[in-house]
Amino acid sequence: MLSWFRDSFPSVARVTSDYHELLADPAVEAVYCAVPHHLHQQIYCDIIRSGRHLMGEKPFGIDLPANTAIMECIRENPGVFVRCSSEYPFIPAMQRLCRMIESGELGEIIEVNTGFLHSSDMDPDKPINWKRIREFNGEYGCMGDLGMHPCHVPFRAGWQPLNVRAILSKLVTERPDGRGGMAPCETWDNATLFCETRDPAKQKSFPWTIKTQRIAPGEKDTWYCEVLGMNKSVRYSSKNTNAIQIMDYSSRGEQAWQHIDMGHEVTFKSITGGIFEFGFSDSILQMWAAFLHELVHGAAPSRFAGCVTPEETALSHRLFTAALESHSQSSTVAVIGG
Repeated sequence: MLSWFRDSFPSVARVTSDYHELLADPAVEAVYCAVPHHLHQQIYCDIIRSGRHLMGEKPFGIDLPANTAIMECIRENPGVFVRCSSEYPFIPAMQRLCRMIESGELGEIIEVNTGFLHSSDMDPDKPINWKRIREFNGEYGCMGDLGMHPCHVPFRAGWQPLNVRAILSKLVTERPDGRGGMAPCETWDNATLFCETRDPAKQKSFPWTIKTQRIAPGEKDTWYCEVLGMNKSVRYSSKNTNAIQIMDYSSRGEQAWQHIDMGHEVTFKSITGGIFEFGFSDSILQMWAAFLHELVHGAAPSRFAGCVTPEETALSHRLFTAALESHSQSSTVAVIGG
């Protein structure tokens, strides 16, 4: 694979099988690190201690203790800029949804529903991979791998989960091991979290439902966000990624969903015209623009136009740890710091 990158992309300046060599290169200023969860603590901390800025993948540690260690490393190296990957909020429809949250035009929040669903594991004959093995993926299962996506925008809105009642599912208990035998699937396939959530703007609570599912019939990488308010409601789904739906009943008239095509109305301008459709690869470019903008200028251009912060990853770990306890006890569990 390394030779393929070297041969296929002449712009690649360094190829190595040892990341320490990369961190020793004075030309390297920032690193994007995407490795299995059990490697996050060691490699992320090595990157941070080397003085390189970091864009890491979720969940930022295999569990809460690993995340706590990464957070301590960040505090010890305040000159290093660290963020977590999450692309979907940079989709134009989601940016408009976020502006509606920020403006307060939705009114008092009635409820919020967010989720990340797909059917990648519907086939029980699909061979096992590291995400089904607790040693590499962690006990969170689908929550650790998918959960930051549906949490990013609510966390950035300041909506704090106070407690959680979680229902977790292991639907496929074993899979082919690739060597002619079967291997146990140790991690959770699906998770539904019911959270009592605090809105600091109104000093009131509302229900927030989060779904992360790897076995969701009919879903192929569907990310959604729905916010219902007393004045307006708004929702987005990646099933129709260029559209946003808004229902405005602030004048107390007819309640009807308005469907609006957003086009290429991006936060960070590109050469693509506004009339053209936006795709997932565009959201990755927008995320990287957000990372670099905040690195250079010291702040995101707006509240919702920034990457996931380390503090937001820490909140996700507290939520998912409480969710594990909730499912185990079949009860509602307080979220530490919520």
